[in-house]
Amino acid sequence: MNMKRLDRQMRIEGWNQPALDRARIGVVGDNDLLASLFMLSAAALGVNRLVVLGPYLDGRLEDIALKVNPLFDLTHVEGLYTHSALDDIFGRCDLMVDVSHYGLANKLLLEKGFREHVPVVRGFCHETGDVQGFRVLTYFRGREWRELEQVVSSNNLPGKHFDDGVLGTIVAGIVLEEASSVLMQRKVSNALIGYRREKLRTWGHRPEILVVGAGALGNFVGLGLAYSGFKRCTFMDPDVVEVTNLNRQILLHDAVGRRKSETLSARLNDLFDMTSRAEVAYFQDHMDLSGYDAVFDCVDNFETRIVLSEQCRDQGKVLISGGTSPGGAQVVVYDPAKPGATPAELLGLPEIVRARGEESVLRQKASCTYRPEPSVVMTNQIAAGFMVDALRMLLSGQETGNVFYDSSSDSKL
Repeated sequence: MNMKRLDRQMRIEGWNQPALDRARIGVVGDNDLLASLFMLSAAALGVNRLVVLGPYLDGRLEDIALKVNPLFDLTHVEGLYTHSALDDIFGRCDLMVDVSHYGLANKLLLEKGFREHVPVVRGFCHETGDVQGFRVLTYFRGREWRELEQVVSSNNLPGKHFDDGVLGTIVAGIVLEEASSVLMQRKVSNALIGYRREKLRTWGHRPEILVVGAGALGNFVGLGLAYSGFKRCTFMDPDVVEVTNLNRQILLHDAVGRRKSETLSARLNDLFDMTSRAEVAYFQDHMDLSGYDAVFDCVDNFETRIVLSEQCRDQGKVLISGGTSPGGAQVVVYDPAKPGATPAELLGLPEIVRARGEESVLRQKASCTYRPEPSVVMTNQIAAGFMVDALRMLLSGQETGNVFYDSSSDSKL
């Protein structure tokens, strides 16, 4: 069963699942969501042993992590990393992940990495003045960078800091991408990975949102919407959950054979007090979108993406379209208030479909069982995080840009 669950990522060229199975990862966290988000994604990826030192883990995400990976062995030590005497907690760890927000822990971990030749992946959200963003850096002995000073918190001891569930989801995904690459001896980034935008402003209007697709992207979009306080959402998907979905569709861990949209909606309502609903259906041509303010495109085929673009253009609706591959992701935003191409037009999807010699059908049922394409959790959570952040930026009156993520590049973005 576990091998079936991990089947899609094991199809990635050069993937080394045994290296993840054997690994023991130490995590230093803080009183926020980052360690919990990393824990959840690591469990979905098939990392089986995690030791977390931090004051807090989200019980909801911990419960999901333990269910999504039956082999997951989690040790949580409640406390703060304030002295090297605590190193015994991390005995025999192959890698350290630092998602804390105080300089003492940052410096202790970098010193530990230098002294013991243990790689350290550091990731955190930050807010400075009117700018919010995140940074991720992978350190191991021999890579003594000037950028190190940019990843050590200015607050030496634990205290109040910027915390954001959506940016945290992206950070956790990039940190896990780097951590898994270290463990599998694949290429890691040779740069400080960063992202920044203006601070979000408070918006009064709570939009009505349609999420088309309740697979991996839909799961993480739903999670991001919940963390952002969006409650009125509809999840549309006709498919049922299959075992091979479970390496990345984190909220559907116990729902094999059940409808994705119904399970996702019910779980978000239960865990986050949302008032979402499910539509067990395909997105139909000429569907009335008048009841929605924004549409999220989380589907897995070009034909439906084309129809979504056409309908949002014709009916004047915001469309945020996401797509992923094992090593990349893109987020394309269409705002009808501004001139510009739709996501389908920008990505050249009509031309691709015509070149394949296929009819531009609305949607041809083809489950993951019969389309065994490689897929992994990290790119899905990264794309979904940027998709939700794009909506928040629009509501804040900010300019949004399209996002292209490449895990093989140093800058990633």
